[in-house]
Parts: sequence; C-alpha cells; structure tokens
Amino acid sequence: MKRWHILIVDDDPEIGDLLGRFLQSHNLDVSVFRDARALSGSAVLERFDLIVLDIMMPGEDGITVCRRLRQSTDCPVILLSARGDEVDRIIGMEAGADDYVAKPFHPRELLARINAVLRRSKARPAAELLGQQEILRFAGWTMNLTRRTVVDAEGQEIDLSGSEYELLKTMAENPHEILTRDQLMSEIRGRQLEVFERTIDIHLSRVRRKLGDKPPRPTLIKTVRNIGYVFSSPVERCLVTSSDEV
Repeated sequence: MKRWHILIVDDDPEIGDLLGRFLQSHNLDVSVFRDARALSGSAVLERFDLIVLDIMMPGEDGITVCRRLRQSTDCPVILLSARGDEVDRIIGMEAGADDYVAKPFHPRELLARINAVLRRSKARPAAELLGQQEILRFAGWTMNLTRRTVVDAEGQEIDLSGSEYELLKTMAENPHEILTRDQLMSEIRGRQLEVFERTIDIHLSRVRRKLGDKPPRPTLIKTVRNIGYVFSSPVERCLVTSSDEV
C-alpha cells in the first residue's frame, strides 16, 4: 500500500519535528523544510503528495509561496497560521490553498485534514480499475473523472486546485439542481469539518474565472440568491476505454 509523502514547511523547528514524528507514527512519510527556498522546480514538488505550509515565515511568506505553487503544480496545500480570523482564511483560500488550520491545533486535527484532502485529490474512480475513463461533457468542456482533468473545446487543459476540481465535479454531477453552500462544503471537505460558507464563494469565483464564466452574467454556474448555486448546462456522462482520446 502506498505511503503518502507529506512536506511540512515551517520555520519553527519544534513544530516541524513534533508534526513530523506524529505523522510518521500514522504511516505517512514526512519531509520537513525550514523555509520555502527549496520549493522550486517540478522535480522537487513531484516528490510530495501534500504540502503543509506555514503562513508566518521570514522571507517569502506562506501566502506568496502558495500563489507561486499554484502556477506550477496542483499538489494539495494546507496552510497553517497563528491567526485564525475569517479574513486570513479568505486570503489563504484565494491563494489556492485546499484547506486552512489555525494554530494552536491538535496534531490529530491536522492528520484528519490531511487525510480528507488526500481522499479528495488522490481518489481513483472505479472506472479506472476497469480500464475505462469516466467523462462528463458540458458547454464545450470535457471533464475526465479518471484523469482528473478539465479541457476546453480545443483540448487545452485548465489548472484547478483539488478543491476547485471537487467543487466543479459536484456541480456538474448535479446539473439543474440548486445546491446550498452547506451541501457543497459537505462534498468538498466532509461533514465532520467546519462549514465555512465564504470558502465556497471563493472557490466558485476562481472556477468561474478559469472557465470564462464571468460575472455579471455567468451562464454556466448561476447564483441563486440567499440559497446557493445551480449548474445550468446539460451534462453528458459516458465511459470510454483508456486507449481512446478524450
């Protein structure tokens, strides 16, 4: 069974060592960096399945690092911060983070968040095990649920974070159905975790922008005032063999 490789980036050696030992005791491989200088180049990033990134670091702070990472990788990122107010969470999510944990926290809380994010981002659809690929097609877009990709009509892939992908997937699998923020948050985070409604708005704003579905009149993902959102496009679902081009 694969052991996930987690990277912790925190300038506090005590916290880094404590978290490293705890996560290793729960069957995770762990590397610890004291700053973000080593986080450059795809060869380094490809080693890791998830990055735990402290916000308050000397030099390049965690928010700036997260924005930089999102330009080159979809590796899941969980931000850590000693400041847990709503504005910090919003800034972190806008930077492309998949989750956010406020200090102080119990290591078990971080472990639960890591496992939840890994389940979302690394899950293999059942179709893949049968040598097939599961496809959703809508409004000129093709969403490959097996490869976890989204491409436009010209075959150009767009870069979505793990949470953005899961949010789009949830909406596309429920077309023409009004979904509340609570329902969407339950899908992308898990019911045991805190529902933070503003996070959904942030993720949806980024998804809309990447799909070219921009305000003031988005046509693909529409807002239902005071309730939630609705995916307004018809969706075709099909299975193709893995050897076919999609």
